[in-house]
Amino acid sequence: MPTTDGGLAESISGLGRFAVRLSWPFRPALLDAVWAAFSVVNLLAIFAFEGWETVPFHFIWISFTLLYGFRTWAARPTLTVLGVVMATTAVAIGLDVARGTEPFAELTEVPLMAAMFLAMVWHARRKLTAEQESRRVGEENARLLATQRRFLQDASHQLRTPITIALGHAELLAGDLTGHQEGHDIEVVLGELNRLRRIAERLLVIAAAEGPEFLQREAVELDSFTMEILRRWRPTADRRWQLGRLDKVTVQADRERLGLAVDALLENAVRHTASGDVIKLSVVAVGYGLPVRMIVADSGQGIPEGLLRHVFDRFRSGDNAPTRGTGLGLALVSAVARAHGGDVVVNSTPGQGSEFELLLPAPAGPLALMPGPAPGKVAGADAADGRLARKP
Repeated sequence: MPTTDGGLAESISGLGRFAVRLSWPFRPALLDAVWAAFSVVNLLAIFAFEGWETVPFHFIWISFTLLYGFRTWAARPTLTVLGVVMATTAVAIGLDVARGTEPFAELTEVPLMAAMFLAMVWHARRKLTAEQESRRVGEENARLLATQRRFLQDASHQLRTPITIALGHAELLAGDLTGHQEGHDIEVVLGELNRLRRIAERLLVIAAAEGPEFLQREAVELDSFTMEILRRWRPTADRRWQLGRLDKVTVQADRERLGLAVDALLENAVRHTASGDVIKLSVVAVGYGLPVRMIVADSGQGIPEGLLRHVFDRFRSGDNAPTRGTGLGLALVSAVARAHGGDVVVNSTPGQGSEFELLLPAPAGPLALMPGPAPGKVAGADAADGRLARKP
C-alpha cells in the first residue's frame, strides 16, 4: 500500500509539472508540436471512419486557424503549412469521394476553409502591423521626450552661470551710474536678467520633475508651512493677505519643491491683482482618502474663459496681466503637483478673481484633523479686515 501511494503521489507530481510546462504563455515549439500531433490524429480519423470525416476535418482547420492567431508565422512558413494542410485534407476527402461515401461537392470544403484561414491571416497581419507601428511611435515619442528633457536640463544649467555673472556686473554698474537715463537703462537690464534667471531655474525644475530622484519627501505640517510662506510674502506686495480655513494636517512631500509651487501661485496672484485686492491661502483636508487642498484665492481680474484650458501650458501667460511673467510658473506648479501624485485645478470668473487648488494625496491612515484658526485670525493679523500686520 505505501508503494502504491508513493507511485500515485509521483504520478500526480509529474502531471503537475507537465501542467506547469503547458501553462500560458506556451513555448512556441511545444505549441506547434501539440497542434501537429492533434492534426495527425484527426487526419488518421478521416481515413479510418468513413462518413464521419467532417468532424476531424473541421478540427484540423479550426485548430490551424486558432494556432496562427497565437503564433502569427512569417509569410513563407504560413504558406508552406497551409499547402500541406490543404493537400492532406483534400487527399483524405478525395479518398472518401472515391469510395462513394461522400459526394464530390465535399471537396469544395477545402478551398472554403483555406479562404477562412487566409481571412484570419489578413486580420492577424494587420493587427501585427498596427502594434508594430504603435510601438514604433511610442518609442519615438519616448525618445523625443527624453531628448527634450535633456535639452531643457542642459540649457538651464548652461544659462544659469552666465546669467548670474551678467547680473552681478549689472548690479555693480547700477551702483556707479548717476544719470537718470542710464539708471533707467540698467534697471531694465537687471529686470530682464532676473527674468532670464527665473526662466532657467523653472525650466530646470520642470525638466527634472519626471525623474525618480526629483522629490525628497518628508513630513510637512501644512498649516505652519502655509503661515511661514504667507509671512514671507506679505512684505513683497501691497495686498490684503489673508488666511482662510487652515486645517492641521501633515503630508509626505518635498518641502522645497512644494514651496516653489506655492510661490509660483502667489506670484501669479500678485501679478493679476492690484493694490488692496485680497490674496487668501487655505489648507482644507475634508476626510480620509480625499486629497488635501492647498488653495490660493484672489479677488483680482480673473482669467478669461478661453484661456482657462491653457493656463498650465508652458510659456502661456495672461495677456491682460499688469506685469509680464515667465509663462512657466503655472507649468511648474502642475509639474510639482503631478510629481507628488496630485494635481492642480483652477476656477476663475473674469472680474471676480481666481482660485487655484493644489491637490496633494491624503496622508496614510485616518486624518486627525484639528480646527485651524478662523479665517483672517492668525498671529499678527488685523481682525478688522484679515490683513496681516507687520511685526515691529
